[in-house]
Amino acid sequence: MRRLALACALALLPGLSASAQEKTLRIGLREDPDLLDPTLGSSYVGRIVFAGLCDKLFDISPKLEIVPQLATGYEYTDPTHLVIHLRQGVKFHDGEPMDAEAVRFTLTRDLEAKGSMRRSEISSIASIDVLDPLTVRLNLKAPDAPLLAPLADRSGIVLPPKAVQQAGDKFGLHPVCSGPFSFVERVPQDRVVLQRFPGYWNAGAIHFDRVVYMPNPNPSVRLANLRAGALDLVEYIVPTDIPAVRGDSRLKLAIGDSLFYQGTTFNLGNGPQADTLAGRSALVRHAFELSLDRSAIIQVVYDGLYTPVAQANSPSSPYYIPSIQPPARDVAKAKALLAQAGVKPPVPVSLIVANSADTQQVGEVMQAMAGEAGFDVKITAMEFASSLQAAYAGRFQTLNIGWSGRVDPDGNMYQFLHTGGTFNYGHYSNPEMDRLLDEQRRTGDTGQRKALIARIWELERQDLPLVYLFNPKNSVGMKKGLEGFVQVPDGIIRLQGMRFAP
Repeated sequence: MRRLALACALALLPGLSASAQEKTLRIGLREDPDLLDPTLGSSYVGRIVFAGLCDKLFDISPKLEIVPQLATGYEYTDPTHLVIHLRQGVKFHDGEPMDAEAVRFTLTRDLEAKGSMRRSEISSIASIDVLDPLTVRLNLKAPDAPLLAPLADRSGIVLPPKAVQQAGDKFGLHPVCSGPFSFVERVPQDRVVLQRFPGYWNAGAIHFDRVVYMPNPNPSVRLANLRAGALDLVEYIVPTDIPAVRGDSRLKLAIGDSLFYQGTTFNLGNGPQADTLAGRSALVRHAFELSLDRSAIIQVVYDGLYTPVAQANSPSSPYYIPSIQPPARDVAKAKALLAQAGVKPPVPVSLIVANSADTQQVGEVMQAMAGEAGFDVKITAMEFASSLQAAYAGRFQTLNIGWSGRVDPDGNMYQFLHTGGTFNYGHYSNPEMDRLLDEQRRTGDTGQRKALIARIWELERQDLPLVYLFNPKNSVGMKKGLEGFVQVPDGIIRLQGMRFAP
């Protein structure tokens, strides 16, 4: 219980009076964030920290509507010119003004910076014009139906030019934004500490002096810390712990639909580790999928709470394709496909999973199931940020990894399935897939776009670079006296309006 003791000790750090302690919110995270630079970051929990640290041009509502945040509005003057109007009087934590020039600077950085994770999200932007201090125009290469959605996420986080230029590649070690809290310190694998920014434009919505984010991959320890009072909120309660939260009169639970998916990515062309039987043959990948029983995995690990899927867009999305369903487990057919591929068991498969307890258990259940079909699965558990680094570098054969989901379906497809996509870890490449993904971006008609997306999933099911497994629920545990929490399907913890009951 070292983590519990550390959490309690943190509450008594020098310089925090009793009144300040009452205004400190402690949030338990399922893993440690990666680099706290919105241009370079790619972890889900990093987005949770950014919600306290950085505002965005737009945000999304509980009903998945795109709403203004740093922007006050927008209009398309024609299909390739998007004009965005900015909020007046917003300051960055270092005192710089948040203006149109800062927007131009940030979006240019997202497009041009080495290692940018945002480039493919906003790649339709050809140039950016500052029309006046509070008005910016994005000039597009072609119509881009989903463009507003990434501007409601990390691509929409606006950064202060002077602070970025002064910090260079060290910006993520001491980030500066315009959100409700400013950065204090980060101790890797332990905590990220933010303090209230007195110059925040929406200061009336903030009721804490300090926020401490504490990562721990062990769900039992997170729950123990919550029950002991060392945490005020845990952003992810695993389904097997839900009865314990419901049974504790000091706690409450919020469960809602999510945009998230969990899946298995195959390395098809990213370095030497792509040279495997599964990497070379779609028949082998289909055999691997047929060895799995998604519903049984969900029942064993998640008490049956999640939904089996075979596509990235969640069942709650208007772009969900009902005809794309996961196949039933069929061990005999899996063995037949291996024979058709000319492969003799045992088929070696190296599988990387994150080191959290539930994701490791998912890997172990998959290992047992696949073994019955002739696969010899070897599991490597890695700290999540390290697994991301391995994915980008091609140091994997197969990888279990989730995606927190985006309000527009493009955010769940393009970067994973397009040649050169930022999160196309296995370097899958199919010219027809690229064409379909590009075309759906240019199509404003909902019916036509949904038809294109259906063809995308049909082709993905044929090539199977990624096996989608299940769509989770968002399950957040918190102290009973914590008020004002609003659950949004993206799972991000928004601090505006939250407070402790008097």
